[in-house]
Amino acid sequence: MNRYGVPLALTMSLAAAAAAGMPLTIRAASSYDMRKQVVRLAGITDTGGTEEYITRGEFAQMLVNASAYKLAGTGSSATAVYADVPAGSQYAAAIRVSSENEWMTGYLGGAFRPDNQITLQEAARGILALLGYSNEDFNGNQIGGRWAKFQELELNENISKQSSEILSRQDAVNLFYNLLRTDTKNGSAYCISLGYELTSDGEVNAMTVADNELKGPKVVKKSYSIDDFVPFSDQEATYYLNGEISNRQRVISAKNSEGFVVIYYNSSSRTIWAYSPSQPIGQEGTGMVAIRGRVTGIFYSSTNVMTPSTVVLDDEYSGVEFRLGNSEVQFGFSIYGDIKVGDEVVLICQVTSGADGASSYTVESYVEY
Repeated sequence: MNRYGVPLALTMSLAAAAAAGMPLTIRAASSYDMRKQVVRLAGITDTGGTEEYITRGEFAQMLVNASAYKLAGTGSSATAVYADVPAGSQYAAAIRVSSENEWMTGYLGGAFRPDNQITLQEAARGILALLGYSNEDFNGNQIGGRWAKFQELELNENISKQSSEILSRQDAVNLFYNLLRTDTKNGSAYCISLGYELTSDGEVNAMTVADNELKGPKVVKKSYSIDDFVPFSDQEATYYLNGEISNRQRVISAKNSEGFVVIYYNSSSRTIWAYSPSQPIGQEGTGMVAIRGRVTGIFYSSTNVMTPSTVVLDDEYSGVEFRLGNSEVQFGFSIYGDIKVGDEVVLICQVTSGADGASSYTVESYVEY
């Protein structure tokens, strides 16, 4: 179990599925593939069309996506901030947020020119603003001071362009990756403010990015569609079923034949991890499985009367002990948690077969049914 309450087996497979199910290899800082996957997983921008140029409207959206305003700065806006950015514009909300926070500025006459291509110098202003730098930090020549700070912080690493040149999508990937691993004005790596981490060699830890963007668990019952639970088309997703690479039809078949599946999803990589009750109690094997039942007992060890250690369920699972595998799950079943005897739950379990063929079940996560 990781620190976000997600099964370890799932967390370990996240980065492997980052780019449409392809393995994620952590390599040197100069690896564009690694940078691209991190930026995509973080939901900052899609990474297709590397040579396409970026418009000012698109860049405003990227800045918002890389900030704490990510959920608020999408789509239309309640009001028009600029004469050439209607309230219903695709980038209206992002442009409003970027302007209000002085990440980007407009032109004389009240225009923003959202369709203009953005230069590296203009982009540098927004990146430095996210790091906490403002006008007060650049006395005299504001433009020259910002560019000097931009270079000093090595935010132009892997970008071979001058300040006046136009930013491409590949440049944007490198720029935002550099942002994530650069220290803010206050001294901590920017990625930490988004819930991510750096590796020991100063690169962005892709596992924490994938983990942080994970949503779930959600119970999808037989009468519902997976499409009802994810913010993207389930027909365009990469699928895992019980920890193994799968496909949409197999997951739907499991849901329909077994009554439900439990899903986690990552919107940036359009990946869905599904768990079903496909491995009956007592069957040999090792893997992840979802088990549904009504809680009939919550038990504590004799040495710690405040922390539950196992639970038991009703009906066909009667007599089988499910070990609570981590502190988050233990808290959920404790006197302080939200699960009580009598509640119907789905347990996401790690199943392990012993030498005698008997299976043991460790609860890695849970969700009320």
